[in-house]
Amino acid sequence: MKPRRWQLALAALAVLASAACTAGTENGPAKPQAGSTPDRRPVTITMWHGFVADNELKAFDDALAGFRAKYPWITVKTSKAVQDDQIIQAARGGNPPDVALSFTTDSVATFCKTGVFQDLKPYMSASKVDESIFPKVIAEYTQYQGKRCVMPMLADTYGLYYNKKLMKGAQPPKTLSELSALAKKCTVRDAQGNIKVAGFVPSSQMYENAPIHTGAMVGAKWTNPDGTSAIGGDPAWQQLMKWQKDLVDWFGYDKLEKFRKSLGDEWSAANPFMKGKVAMAIDGEWRNAMIATDAKGLDYGTAPMPVADDKPQLYGGGFIAGTIIGIPRGAAHSDAAWELVRYLTTDTGALVSLSNALRNVPSTLPALQSPKLDKDPNFQTFLDIFANPSSSTLPAHINSVFNQQTLQEAQIKWESGRAPDLDALLAEVDKKIDDKLKLTAGD
Repeated sequence: MKPRRWQLALAALAVLASAACTAGTENGPAKPQAGSTPDRRPVTITMWHGFVADNELKAFDDALAGFRAKYPWITVKTSKAVQDDQIIQAARGGNPPDVALSFTTDSVATFCKTGVFQDLKPYMSASKVDESIFPKVIAEYTQYQGKRCVMPMLADTYGLYYNKKLMKGAQPPKTLSELSALAKKCTVRDAQGNIKVAGFVPSSQMYENAPIHTGAMVGAKWTNPDGTSAIGGDPAWQQLMKWQKDLVDWFGYDKLEKFRKSLGDEWSAANPFMKGKVAMAIDGEWRNAMIATDAKGLDYGTAPMPVADDKPQLYGGGFIAGTIIGIPRGAAHSDAAWELVRYLTTDTGALVSLSNALRNVPSTLPALQSPKLDKDPNFQTFLDIFANPSSSTLPAHINSVFNQQTLQEAQIKWESGRAPDLDALLAEVDKKIDDKLKLTAGD
């Protein structure tokens, strides 16, 4: 699974906004009868998901085979390559699938608030699903304002990849100051000062360096309890952005941009880390599988992301997000749908099978501890990050995509030198986010 949720969120944003007024009510559907006497009459349910690659489809079909063996009276018909806007439109039109899977955690608040997805807490209670099987961080991106409308099915975890040859025996950095020092030491320039190999690319425009991921390195807050922006008032964001710009200035913004724009596609075999053009990079657990396929000879290691020097307690954690799955409003066979949702999100065998095939992190603690889970040191790093109590996520917010875009646009202005007053810049970020919240609060 590649981290497609950012692209999907952008594509679905306009549809989500219109759905907020029409897709449902705050109270959602009537309470389900899940957990009562099982109905084993033959039933066919539909499931929509976004998987497209052959290995993804095979892995998912293998997981469904396990479900069919356990629930032979339930037939599952699947549709692939489905995006969020299709799910939303189907729910609004009264013809949704019984189960839908999404890669877009950015949409959770809208899914829950509008009733596009049903509240799953009654199902969980009736089926006695113990939430302690999930790391606590998961609750922040699977529910909104007390309503859990989706469940986690696998997770993405972010850490640091490092090229052992380019690092020349140095240990992976644990702090931002250590990262800066190593980045400078590992950088190679030509006679004109152009970058040939970068120790680390600090630009917020570099692949997975978006603030949604790097904010975890300093423990930065996105929102206050009332949903308003906490960015301008949280010193951690200033700490991160000042560190970032110091390193950008060392490289030279124009030189760094020239180098960044020359690099290969993130999702191809030409990825610069895999080609030895970058010594250290922030990336997700899926990169291990890509390296195994397209860069077999690469001598590399993985570690948690470095953290602020004055916050060593954060080390070992990281940013967490994940695939989500639920029952859309108006599903024809909700009880049978819940059995599939429960199986794919709580059955240790199913999660381990999917994790082994897709190399994503299983999303329950029992699955993390399973002896059948394929582990190697580089993948174990991400399992440990996922289970670490210092790990964080982006809490569900009704304007999640807008908030991220607004901050990243500000970061680009700051790192390029086009906005020299950081206090004023972040105050402007707060104003834009809070003004947007006022517009959407009544939807």
